[in-house]
Amino acid sequence: MITFDDILDAYRRIVDTVHHTPVITSRALNELSGNELYFKCENFQRVGAFKIRGAYNKISSLKPDQLKRGVVAFSSGNHAQGVALASKLLNTSAKIVMPNNSPKSKLEATKAYGAQVILYDFKKENREEIGKKISEAEGRELVPPFDDELIMAGQGTIGLEIFDIIKRLDYVFMPVGGGGLLSGNSVSLKYLMSRVRIIGVETEPANDAYQSFRKGDIVAIKPPATIADGIRTTSVGTKTFEVIKAKTDDIILVSDAEVLEAMRWIFTRLKIIIEPTAAVPFAAVIKNELKLKNKRIGIILTGGNMDMDDFFDLMKTKTND
Repeated sequence: MITFDDILDAYRRIVDTVHHTPVITSRALNELSGNELYFKCENFQRVGAFKIRGAYNKISSLKPDQLKRGVVAFSSGNHAQGVALASKLLNTSAKIVMPNNSPKSKLEATKAYGAQVILYDFKKENREEIGKKISEAEGRELVPPFDDELIMAGQGTIGLEIFDIIKRLDYVFMPVGGGGLLSGNSVSLKYLMSRVRIIGVETEPANDAYQSFRKGDIVAIKPPATIADGIRTTSVGTKTFEVIKAKTDDIILVSDAEVLEAMRWIFTRLKIIIEPTAAVPFAAVIKNELKLKNKRIGIILTGGNMDMDDFFDLMKTKTND
């Protein structure tokens, strides 16, 4: 299980490479929710998402002979971009296995950073198997999207930056896919704010972590049909889940429609564009299933990588409902 010291080590490796992203507030959204909200804007991070943190921490920890052989990863988009940029910065080559339904903007950005993209049919093929075969055949180091201590520690550096700005929070909400973000920041935030409650959020179709948390064992599901492409994982990782069980206070669910509503509020009030996955935790705060009132709540906006046509189509869909 990763420790707070692991996260400090990760931050020392990445601090000169990643952006120290801002925390912003909105009186209108405070009034809407009945709470004091603090949005950590990882949509302003390099590659447009938090994933560069874990990817750079992992790849920068490799030995020279490993860097010479290159790396391989599998991802729906944001981890792909993080690995691609980290590889470019560290002068190593990257092959990225991506589903054939990945957002166009994420595919193009991954290629622009210099990575070789290998597409697969997510309905018929297994991305992990493809990645492992490439790793074994070419000697490339596998850089998993979440189930790796160095990845988890890198993602957990967000908590350090939140604490730099805000010394006390009652709750922090964040999306959960494979669990790298949730596990890493559960460790950092619980260490820095001992009384804070950590809440992971999924959409209803992508409820594997929700089920796993309640059962106490990992539950796998079929590839979920949700607009939140960043959490279309079929199960949490074995390493991430051990941390989540120990450090996370709850995992709750929202609908895709509630995510769209949250995106609309953030666009109209914060004046920023985020991808659906980034809106998942704010959707939970608006829904307020936990009956929170007058609480200080941190919300991690995980990324802003979305095709503009898709974004405005979603906004029109919501407006016309």
